[in-house]
Amino acid sequence: LLDLLADAIGEIGFALASLGAAYEQLDQASADALEEQLFGPVQKAYGKAKRTYGSFADRAGLSTPTFQQDEAGLPSTGAKGFIDEAVHAIGAANGHLSTLQDSDELIEVGDAELRKDVSDLRGLIDDFPQRARERTRRLGR
Repeated sequence: LLDLLADAIGEIGFALASLGAAYEQLDQASADALEEQLFGPVQKAYGKAKRTYGSFADRAGLSTPTFQQDEAGLPSTGAKGFIDEAVHAIGAANGHLSTLQDSDELIEVGDAELRKDVSDLRGLIDDFPQRARERTRRLGR
């Protein structure tokens, strides 16, 4: 269970790094909109995912690793490319969370708080692809 959650955290962290790199390439108005519509919600999901991992690990008597964010690609990727990378990473994270949510082990463990937290996490990132598409359509306008 924790491995799936850790994989999701890694993907969300990469999305965060990619959005940060996109932010650096945008004009102030576009960067502010990106921060409000994309970066902020992903940052919130990243923090919640790490807290969820830590809380469950504590309840299970396990240690919590230090999560390191991956770095985004080369600047030549461009703002749209970085946002596209974030969309892909969030999709992968959502896949990991979906697998976790549907796993028999989650039911067997019987941890209601973990089940709720995973559901809440999915709610935070579910509409990210649509928001990202809307944001990239407006780049350069």
